[in-house]
Amino acid sequence: MSTKLNQIGLKVKDTKALVEQLNSLLANYQIYYQNLRNFHWNVSGPNFFELHAKFEELYTTAQTGIDEVAERILTLGARPYSSYSEFLDNSQIEEAKVISDSKKMVEITRDNLTALIDVERVVLETAGEVADEGTITLISDYITAHEKTVWMLSAYLK
Repeated sequence: MSTKLNQIGLKVKDTKALVEQLNSLLANYQIYYQNLRNFHWNVSGPNFFELHAKFEELYTTAQTGIDEVAERILTLGARPYSSYSEFLDNSQIEEAKVISDSKKMVEITRDNLTALIDVERVVLETAGEVADEGTITLISDYITAHEKTVWMLSAYLK
């Protein structure tokens, strides 16, 4: 009896739930990213310069994260979501449509990051259960960075 392994030596059946969770993270990350682009383009007011730059910094970082999550899914031998309909259907983060208040933009960004952290913690737990050190390392780093950004955005809002 042979056990089917993926290209990095993990059991395919053991990584099925992990891949689903990573795709959920990918979907949430994509909507978070697009929200940041929206805010970067549409922010105005007395905090324009600092928020315009901050949103750009955050979406640039998010773009890298999106690519890394998709590549991790591929490394596990699965297909990452790649269409907006898949992202929208599988994201807990909602699109921020017409937002004109800069404080609300920061609040939404903080809340989106908190939602990402929630998904990342689920991924981290499952990755631990299947001994997927690559995913553990990747997601641990995201959690650390996202928690710090949540703290900073929360301090900005006070």
